[in-house]
Amino acid sequence: MIDYKEVLKDTVNFLATVLFGAVAFVFIAYGLAYKSLPFISEHFMLLLTLSAGIIFLLVVAFFVFYLLKLQAAYRLITCLLVFLDIMGGIFFAVCATGLITKINSIQALRDYIAQFGNMAVVLFILFCFLQVVVLPVPGSVAVAAGVALFGPLKCAIFSFIGIVTGSIAAFAIGRWVGYKAVKWILGKDTLDKWLKKIKGKDYLILSIMFLLPMFPDDVLCFVAGLSSMTWGYFIVMIVVTRLLSSFATAYSFGLIPFNTWWGILIWIILAAIIAISFWLVCKYSDKIDAFLKSKFKIKR
Repeated sequence: MIDYKEVLKDTVNFLATVLFGAVAFVFIAYGLAYKSLPFISEHFMLLLTLSAGIIFLLVVAFFVFYLLKLQAAYRLITCLLVFLDIMGGIFFAVCATGLITKINSIQALRDYIAQFGNMAVVLFILFCFLQVVVLPVPGSVAVAAGVALFGPLKCAIFSFIGIVTGSIAAFAIGRWVGYKAVKWILGKDTLDKWLKKIKGKDYLILSIMFLLPMFPDDVLCFVAGLSSMTWGYFIVMIVVTRLLSSFATAYSFGLIPFNTWWGILIWIILAAIIAISFWLVCKYSDKIDAFLKSKFKIKR
């Protein structure tokens, strides 16, 4: 006997997946059509073909995993397609408005922000906020432009405000949306089992990752929201680590050159200090973890 509810469910899932893929391709194709950058203009057909091929493969993979009843796999693909829709929409917007030509270099970004006069501060803080939450732009680009616009001190303060508020927003998204999204993909039992395994280690591990420059701390804000980390600990930790990174990055531009022997020596020393700090933290991780938990009254 045919189960019409299941047939309808399968049909809706298939059509929705095709729609997600089509929307992503349309956004990307129309964005590429503006040919805003020389690279896009020179390789337009190649980029268009690659985009279509990747999206097509994702849709086909969804169908295969769905028919094989591999729930985690096909739901993950659905999330990827939705993410491509969002990023495709952003890409189309920055191409249609011409903003992409303004942010492809530090000088262009500086000139673009400076033309707004007193609003430049608000726009810079907003840009730093969005850089954490949605924009795939390295934080160093924003800080470098800020140093040129406002000087290292003001840039450090403004970027600190934008980055901290963006980090808190990202943590909130991870806390309120992330768990539900991952639970939908993996299932509640599987997710809770893995969260239980890493519980007790996430505070120290994530804190080290935020402090050291080699980790993508913007992404880690979302991950921290999904962990057992409390709001109080996250806010204190993010304020301290972002304060250090904002001022260090702002003052390092122009003060420590890469084209002199003493500048290279300083960067080598800094890298060595970071490596030694990481080793010491790993060696005394239990004591540090116990100290942090006792200060923030975290149950073990």
